[in-house]
Amino acid sequence: MKQLIESPRFKMNMLLILMTLFCVSLSVFRYYITETKVFFFLNWNLFLAWIPLALSTFLVAFTVRSKVSLSVIIVVWILFFPNSPYILTDLFHLKARNAIPIWYDLIVILSYAWTGLVCGFISLNDIEKRLSEYCQGTMLNAIVISFLFMSSFGVYLGRFLRWNSWDVLHNPFGLFNDIVVRFIYPLEYTKTWGVTILMGVLLNFMYFTFKLVRNNNERIIQPGNVNNL
Repeated sequence: MKQLIESPRFKMNMLLILMTLFCVSLSVFRYYITETKVFFFLNWNLFLAWIPLALSTFLVAFTVRSKVSLSVIIVVWILFFPNSPYILTDLFHLKARNAIPIWYDLIVILSYAWTGLVCGFISLNDIEKRLSEYCQGTMLNAIVISFLFMSSFGVYLGRFLRWNSWDVLHNPFGLFNDIVVRFIYPLEYTKTWGVTILMGVLLNFMYFTFKLVRNNNERIIQPGNVNNL
C-alpha cells in the first residue's frame, strides 16, 4: 500500500482528482452567485475527458495480452480521446456577463480545459507505452502524431458539426456521411481541414512538450541522479 501511495501515477491521479474538484467547485460557486447554470455543461465535458484516462489506466493496471482485446480498447479510446482537448474550444463561450466578472469565467473555462487536456495527455502517454511493446522509434511517433491529428478532427466534428462519441452507436450513418464527404471533396471544406491541421499541430507541440518535461523529471528523480541536484 505504501509503495502504491508513493508511486508517481498515484500522485498524478490524486492531483487530477483535486483539479477536478476545484473545477466543480468553481462552477458550483458560480451557480450560487448567479443562479444560472451557464457553465454546468463543463462538468459533463470533463467527465467525458476522464473516459480515455480510465481506459488507458485499465491497460496500465491490468496486463492485456490479447491483441484483439488491446485493439478493441484502443479503438474505443480513440473515439473518446477528442473529448480531452475539446474543452479548449469551450473558450468560445467566454463573453462579458453582468452577473459575474469575465476574468472569473476565464478561470473557470481554463481550469476545465487544462484538467481535461492533462487527462488526455496522460492517457495518450499510457497508450504510447503499450504500443511501444509492438513498435518503436519513427513508427511509434507517427502513430502518436496521427492520434493527435485524428483527435483534432474529432474536435472539429464535435464543435462545429455537433457530433459526439456516442453517435458512433446512435447515428453511425449520419456521422459516416459527414466524415466521408469531407475526404471526397476536401476543397469544399477548407474550414474542416484548417481547424484539423492547425489544431493538430498545436496538440502535437503541446503533447511532445508535456512528454519531454515529464521524461526529464523522471530522469532527474532517479536515485543515481539525486546527488547531482
